[in-house]
Amino acid sequence: MEILAAVTFKDIFKSSFTENIASFSVMDTAIAMILAFCVGLFIFMVYKKTFNGVLYSTSFGVSLMAMTLITTFVILAVTSNVVLSLGMVGALSIVRFRTAVKEPLDIAYLFWAIASGIVLGAGMIPLAVIGTVLIGVLMLVFVNRKPGENPYIVVVRCENEAAEQACLKEMKDSTKKQVIKSKTVSGDGIEITVEVRLIEMGTEFINRLSGLNGVKSAILVSYNGEYAN
Repeated sequence: MEILAAVTFKDIFKSSFTENIASFSVMDTAIAMILAFCVGLFIFMVYKKTFNGVLYSTSFGVSLMAMTLITTFVILAVTSNVVLSLGMVGALSIVRFRTAVKEPLDIAYLFWAIASGIVLGAGMIPLAVIGTVLIGVLMLVFVNRKPGENPYIVVVRCENEAAEQACLKEMKDSTKKQVIKSKTVSGDGIEITVEVRLIEMGTEFINRLSGLNGVKSAILVSYNGEYAN
């Protein structure tokens, strides 16, 4: 009974927890987390530099840094224990995120931060650094590349078909390219929507359109969407 009690007492306090502490390297973790912070800060700066949206969100940029750090932290824990890795997969599989991503490019930044954290947590430091710098340079080059011509949308309301033909002729003479997007005919007249490419940055031709006989109104709208030549 005494031997059995002694063995049972040892089994109760015997745990792999102390073994995990012994296998844990403070130096490796510190290096990985510092590098993850630097990489996350670089991703944040590239995101801030290449942002072309309407409202800039600082919280999203900070979340990119946090995503890199958290992913590195998780991968460090997973790579040190196989059992923990299986439990982590099961735990993360039940997590659902409801936040909507408005810009398609934001998804690329999220995956970039997560991938960098995974690579750093796995100990592939040269791959993480080289890949991050390369992706950052490509983002800065291609995202900030401005198109040579700014498209505009012209919305004109005409009284009759003769006024419509006069408007189209004026736009043909004053712009490089004209593409009719829509045309609406009703009892009040004709409304046409035309995408144009200006010859110069001046928009005086919209005043000439408004002054044509039979033209009720002419509106010029800047258009920043994607288009195909």
